[in-house]
Amino acid sequence: MHRYNEIALEDLKNQLNTGLPPRKLTPDQKAIIADLVCQGPDLEQHKLVRWRLVDLRDQIHQRFGIQVHERTVGKLMARLNFSRVSVRPIHPAQDPATQEAHKKTLPSWLLQLSQSTRAISP
Repeated sequence: MHRYNEIALEDLKNQLNTGLPPRKLTPDQKAIIADLVCQGPDLEQHKLVRWRLVDLRDQIHQRFGIQVHERTVGKLMARLNFSRVSVRPIHPAQDPATQEAHKKTLPSWLLQLSQSTRAISP
C-alpha cells in the first residue's frame, strides 16, 4: 500500500534481479587501475618494487574510497587480462658489474675439479 501511494501503479512491477552483486568499480576506475598496473609502483612513493593484490586493494581504497577483498582484486586483474605470473623484480640498487665480479671469483681448484668431473661423467 505504501509503495502504491509513493509511486504509480505501473511501477509496482517486480524489479529485475540478476542475482549478482553490483560491480563496485566503474569502467573509468578500472581503466585507471589498469594504467596503474602497467606503469608499476613508484619506489619512492609506494615503497614497492612490484604490485601485489593487497597493495592494489589499498590503492583502490585510497583513490576511490571503495573497499574490496584481495580476491576481488585478483578477479579484476583477470578480467583486465593481467597474468598472475610475473618476472622476478629487480632491486633498483642492483649493480650488474658487482654481480659479474662475484661470479668470477670461483677458486681455480674448484673450476678444475668441475671440469674433470664433466670429463669422467658420460
